[in-house]
Amino acid sequence: MNYLSVENLGRNLGERWLFRDLTFGILQGEKVALIGSNGSGKSSLMDVLAGKVPPDAGIVSIRKEIKVGYLHQNPDFNDAHTVLEVLFTSDNEITQAIRQYEKANESGDAEAISHYAEVLTRLNGWDYEAKVKQILGKLGIHDFDKRIGELSGGQKKRVFLAKVLIDEPDFLILDEPTNHLDLETIEWLESYLSASTMTLFLVTHDRYFLDKVCNRIMELNQSKIYKYQGNYAYYLEKKAEREEIAATVLEKDRNLLKKELEWMRRQPKARTHKAQYRIEAFHDLKERAAGPKKEDKLELSMKTERMGNKIMEIQHVSKGFNGTTFIKEFSYTFKKGDRIGIVGKNGLGKSTLLSLITEEIKPDMGKIVKGETIKIGYYKQEGLVFSPDQKVIESVREKADYIKMADGREISASAFLTLFLFPPEVQYSPISKLSGGERRRLQLLKVLVENPNFLILDEPTNDLDIATLNVLEDFLAGYGGCLLVVSHDRYFLDRLVDHTFAFEGDGYIRDYPGNYTDYRNWADEQAKELKKAPKVVEVKKPSASAETKRKLSFKEKMEFEALEKEIPELEKEKEELSQLLSGGLTDFEEIAKVSARLEELVSALEEKEMRWLELSEFA
Repeated sequence: MNYLSVENLGRNLGERWLFRDLTFGILQGEKVALIGSNGSGKSSLMDVLAGKVPPDAGIVSIRKEIKVGYLHQNPDFNDAHTVLEVLFTSDNEITQAIRQYEKANESGDAEAISHYAEVLTRLNGWDYEAKVKQILGKLGIHDFDKRIGELSGGQKKRVFLAKVLIDEPDFLILDEPTNHLDLETIEWLESYLSASTMTLFLVTHDRYFLDKVCNRIMELNQSKIYKYQGNYAYYLEKKAEREEIAATVLEKDRNLLKKELEWMRRQPKARTHKAQYRIEAFHDLKERAAGPKKEDKLELSMKTERMGNKIMEIQHVSKGFNGTTFIKEFSYTFKKGDRIGIVGKNGLGKSTLLSLITEEIKPDMGKIVKGETIKIGYYKQEGLVFSPDQKVIESVREKADYIKMADGREISASAFLTLFLFPPEVQYSPISKLSGGERRRLQLLKVLVENPNFLILDEPTNDLDIATLNVLEDFLAGYGGCLLVVSHDRYFLDRLVDHTFAFEGDGYIRDYPGNYTDYRNWADEQAKELKKAPKVVEVKKPSASAETKRKLSFKEKMEFEALEKEIPELEKEKEELSQLLSGGLTDFEEIAKVSARLEELVSALEEKEMRWLELSEFA
């Protein structure tokens, strides 16, 4: 069943077409990712498909009887509403029934009360509030009575994500759903969407997320759509094959063009009409032989300032706000070549540590001693700060007119901007006209232009396209200075860091020697060992009034032992089905069957793990 059909779609920005003649479809049950470079039109395409912006050409058809949800980059809420009020003003079937039930209760209409009570029972609506709070909790929102106007931009987006998930649309469109989420939340969302039967169309730069969730990739490249049936790893393989075939065909066309060009030159003008078909074929061949427009690639090659022996020492530092300790007695001595990733849930103090290192705030206890030769470059999560009419080139010239390159050359700010994919016509445009990804790229440029030898990156992957991320990763892999990265992009962390600062709560920062996946595997093993470890019970002489501790009955003991066997088996089946879904299934019935089973497994695991915890108290 086709949920979405797009025919000859186009979007015109006035001075140029952002994209045109796009034709594709999405079937029920498919989980499709759209990838492409910054400025290629991904978010604009999402807005057109969701009906937020009309197309300038072509037709978008969405099946009438289905419900569509859309998570866009800038959610718009009433700032006076609380978090729960936003979720309960959703226009789904359950919230409508809840409102009608409450209205009937107020009026005392017994017949209406009975009717809507039956509706809520049929829809499992009595547990709706618990479900809302559970999803909000998973997304890191715990203060349900807080007003929307008091939330940060990232928190607002998480509330909006909760809203679209709770509405359970048939077709869900997501624009960068992992931005502003911590790693634990991303992994939960990944699992939730993998198990869901919802049809998905999403834009994301998270390559692990693409691999786990999506079974089809579409690439928007130079106003064309290229389609790949499979996950991200499959896409990379097939894209390389396509480009290799295209290069071979192009070479053949160019060789043939040489022969046809000789034939054209030999033809007397008077006889041209006798071979008109061949002349027309020659012009077609000439156009093909020109090949596609060469795709500009970002170039990163900056000089790094010399670094002395003393880099930086964090000595017994503590920091708290409003009675809450975020960093407690943390010490670390940085060494040359350190490549450290910082991970942990949102709100535990990751950005606080960066602010202490950059001396934006002072510690409550301890001190940070910085070496004389250390030059910090700080890429902030908050984004680029600029005045409305400031031009791109003006923002770079604030830092430097000439930039030192790794090979010793000095190039002008304009030439440097060109290397960063800002051509001359864009350089003299206002920054306000840049896309979100282009602004992030400009922000990165402004940090690197000062040639830092201690580079701090706070969520650098937000809004950057995959091609830019690959180039940035290549540059950072060869970077000679110290690197400190806060990121929710697991692929980015695994490729670049060999050391992890893990914020585990209550101000404690674990200093772990390994990348994110190493740390996560270790933490999972620790959690399993903790479950297996026998409980140490202090033996006390019971008093006359002491109650005897309840023990498991024979039936409960058998149930507990069965759960210890069942839970690992269900986990294994869940992992196998997740891999099957992301491996390129094309048959809708099979996709629906596997997705339904995944949902059952997720539900069963939650129930069995909760029961295991209950019984373990008395085991």
